[in-house]
Amino acid sequence: MSKALQQAWWSGGLLAWLLWPFSLVFALLAGVRRVLYALRLLPSYRAPVPVVVVGNLVVGGAGKTPVVIAVVEHLLARGLQPGVVARGYGREATDCREVMLTSAPSDVGDEPLLVKRRTAVPVFVSSNRGEAARALLKAHPEVNIIVSDDGLQHYALRRDVEVCVVDERGAGNGFRLPAGPLRESASRRVDLKLGGDGHRVRRTLAPYAERADEYRIPLGDLKLQGKPVKAIAGVASPQTFFDMLRAQGVQCAATEALPDHFDFAQILPPEEASFTIVCTEKDAVKLWRQRPDAWAVPLQVEIDGAFFALLDRLLDAKLSSKHGPQAA
Repeated sequence: MSKALQQAWWSGGLLAWLLWPFSLVFALLAGVRRVLYALRLLPSYRAPVPVVVVGNLVVGGAGKTPVVIAVVEHLLARGLQPGVVARGYGREATDCREVMLTSAPSDVGDEPLLVKRRTAVPVFVSSNRGEAARALLKAHPEVNIIVSDDGLQHYALRRDVEVCVVDERGAGNGFRLPAGPLRESASRRVDLKLGGDGHRVRRTLAPYAERADEYRIPLGDLKLQGKPVKAIAGVASPQTFFDMLRAQGVQCAATEALPDHFDFAQILPPEEASFTIVCTEKDAVKLWRQRPDAWAVPLQVEIDGAFFALLDRLLDAKLSSKHGPQAA
């Protein structure tokens, strides 16, 4: 994506207005598609258990996966048995499969592997989340609630609760694709919103860093590893990660911003061995395969308690129904 287009998406300008007529066509096609699903003219899967979709309205990451992890941990604390479905963005495999701790990121995607590592719940990936949900429930009949990582616009899987995550960028210039970053209108109704004018969510780094062998040290001890620190990030907003490290007192001798979902398949240059490497958890599940000594710093989210209270109320009606989840 060109820098000019990215600037237009988030700041507006002439390019955005030139592309605006095309956004009307995109909006029309997206609207027709949604109506076809609503009228059941396009096939969709209704799972026999409640489905919670955690997504966003803009192109690119908005911090959905940490929210998915927080929601799963909340459901586990309630005594429920959740499972997770995802597309597995960036993976090379095209089949529907279960994510295992030993799975290759290229087969299942980095974010599903991170969810599996952090929560230990069943996770399935497929480009069709309905297919993933079917396979998950067949393999794990004990699962009584499904959380979809992304998929707000994936209507092939019917849902009971929709959660929209908004980051500090908001809706950008407010235009739909390709004139702006919005995949759907900013006024689209959802059950719960995190960030923006919705429930409060605060993103912070964990106070520790972790290696592949699960050994942890306080962030302040990174400078004691005997080498200068280099921070690497292949996420939607690398600079945010670098700024958060500095805010925690981690002095980086160098930083390297990489494309989102960077695969780390190629061997790192020899000079990288002279650095103590620090990265995000999402990067670590791939980078650890060649640099198990790299330190991952988890992203933690603090979510307004009112969000979980409302989520529980919405789910309780579905979980207590004698006839299974109700139509969305």
